[in-house]
Formats: sequence, structure tokens, C-alpha cells
Amino acid sequence: MPTAKQLFVQASQLSPEDRMALVDQILDTLDERDSSLDVKWAQEAESRLAAYRRGEVQSIPLNEVIAKYQVKPT
Repeated sequence: MPTAKQLFVQASQLSPEDRMALVDQILDTLDERDSSLDVKWAQEAESRLAAYRRGEVQSIPLNEVIAKYQVKPT
């Protein structure tokens, strides 16, 4: 059976997309899926979209969000 380090070396040779898919698959094995959370998140998303459409909240351009959280070199 390969070690975690050996698997890491092999995985690091994958494309970024394949590495992300692998990470998703590994994370899926760690937690059992709670379908009730999916329902709650869907309801939350619908509620937020409805509030946006009613003009109760405003959107922020993606570049502003990214700029806010980017680490600036020192």
C-alpha cells in the first residue's frame, strides 16, 4: 500500500483541475453528507436572491471582493 507521501508526489503531477477533483473526492470520504444541509443552503440561496431582486441588498463586483481579501506583498 502506498504511503501518503508517495500518493502526494503522484498527485502533485496531476493538472490543477485533476488535483482539485481528487481533493473533493478525498474530502467526501471524511464526512457523511447531510442532505438536510443541502436543503437549508438552497433555501438560503433562494432567500438571498429574492432579497437582491427586491433591491434589499446590493451586489459587489468580483474584482472588489478579490482585492479586499488579497494578501499584499510586504
